[in-house]
Amino acid sequence: MALLDWIVLISTVVLIVGYGIWKTRGSKDMESYFLGGNEAKWWTVGLSVMATQASAITFLSTPGQAYHDGMGFAQFYLMLPIAMIIICVTFIPLYYRLKVYTAYEFLEKRFDLKTRSLTAALFLIQRGIACGITIYAPAIILSSVMHWDLKSTTIIIGFISILYTVLGGTKAVHVTHKHQMIVILSSLVVIFFVLLNYITDDYSLSENLLIAKASDKLEIIDFKWDMNERYNIWSSIAALFLFLSYFGTDQSQVQRYISGRSIKESRLGLIMNGIMKLPLQFFILFLGILVFLFYQTHKAPIFFNDQVKEKLEQSIVAEEFNDLKSDYNLLVETKLNAHQNLIIAKREDNSQNLLKYKQEVFTLNLQERQFRSDVKDLVNQLDQGLESNDKDYVFISFILKHLPNGLIGLLLAVVFFAAMSSTSSELNALASTTTVDIYKRSVYKNGTEEHYLKASKLWTLFWGLVAVSIATFGKLLENLIQFVNIIGSVFYGSILGIFLVAFYLKKIGANSTFFAGILTQIAVIIIYKMDIIPYLWLNVIGAFGVILVAQGLSFFLDRKVLMAKR
Repeated sequence: MALLDWIVLISTVVLIVGYGIWKTRGSKDMESYFLGGNEAKWWTVGLSVMATQASAITFLSTPGQAYHDGMGFAQFYLMLPIAMIIICVTFIPLYYRLKVYTAYEFLEKRFDLKTRSLTAALFLIQRGIACGITIYAPAIILSSVMHWDLKSTTIIIGFISILYTVLGGTKAVHVTHKHQMIVILSSLVVIFFVLLNYITDDYSLSENLLIAKASDKLEIIDFKWDMNERYNIWSSIAALFLFLSYFGTDQSQVQRYISGRSIKESRLGLIMNGIMKLPLQFFILFLGILVFLFYQTHKAPIFFNDQVKEKLEQSIVAEEFNDLKSDYNLLVETKLNAHQNLIIAKREDNSQNLLKYKQEVFTLNLQERQFRSDVKDLVNQLDQGLESNDKDYVFISFILKHLPNGLIGLLLAVVFFAAMSSTSSELNALASTTTVDIYKRSVYKNGTEEHYLKASKLWTLFWGLVAVSIATFGKLLENLIQFVNIIGSVFYGSILGIFLVAFYLKKIGANSTFFAGILTQIAVIIIYKMDIIPYLWLNVIGAFGVILVAQGLSFFLDRKVLMAKR
């Protein structure tokens, strides 16, 4: 990386983080620390909600997802606007009316302390793990492609996030989020035009898109009913439950919008997120398609993780790997000819040849996928500890090898910002939940505001250290953006089910809901371990599981409570 890139990277990070710390110094109590004095305007709320969700995983992993599997992942977000409307109508007015610091305070008012504590504990477990992943994901990729020390990279990302979150609380998170998102969005627009300029050297944009379509990269909506398919129109319905739980009950998001100036400001912020998130995600996926098209005329590597590739070349499977590379190089030349023939057929308006070469391009693309799968098998054969999934290295590899100096540093700053934005929100939420729902409610009930403010900062530091520890000893299991959603889906359904019972089933009591939550959560974990359905459906099973089990238990447990009261 050139000196200019280092200057751009370091100065951008230092300026925005430093400004956030300076702007938000001096919180005097828990309200200002966790709610920022309820001063956030709607666009600040909206950008903060987006920044919390748009982690480094989004910007590193999503283009690679599109490069390998096309635009189908966009279906995951189709129901997001509907989820935002439901939360604006149901969740937000209730949180404001009760003047809560956390979403889980409401559950004690509706049920009892143990139900509140159970739900808070489920949140702390899954969000604590996810926070470690949001640090680890960019750290391992940056350390690999930049040849940095992994532990040092992890600690730097974690330390900066901990620093301004401990010092400034929610307000610091909001202020930094706003500027981070401006840098992130503007950088993505710049790289979009750079990619457009690159790919139109040989073919026009419409001709490039014809190649992408023939390679089965542009199909967005899939109506086929297939429970084994993770992303189709039916799984987007399951994703609705994930969004309702994430935005409606996950404290890392709830804290972003209950710190708004009013119900109206919070609603406008969420609606902004609902309107912008789908096109933003579509745009990021489309960047992956443009990277794919770039590599159709600039020979794509057979494996994007250079460190792992070097180990293959020096290992006992080197001969097999070299044979694969030789065959792959022949395939690349064949693909180039097929693309040229396809474009010529298009220009000549020869429908017969057009159909013929579309099929050829599609077949060659399948063969390329098989080559990549064979390399992945070689990696696993060599060492189960090596990272065999290179989807998450596609975009960062392109950035480092093909972008001009200066822009590389800016894009690396985007990765750092995205990592820090999600991490800071999660640390802030973990600290507020631990302080308000556990420490203040059940451990130390009669402390002063000054005591709880200090405790809040210490819990922020504690969870930061936990997240860095998880990141230090973590391991990537599969495509990062999917892995984060899997972790959430294991827990979100049960949490959402408890809230839905609280909102809509007034006759069901605390004991029934509490035991339904525990039993359903155990069942969801077992189903996940059995790997019999796509992970998004775990949200549906968890939510309806709690409702149905609670309804069944209420005939016995709640009836006994009512009889005892009589």
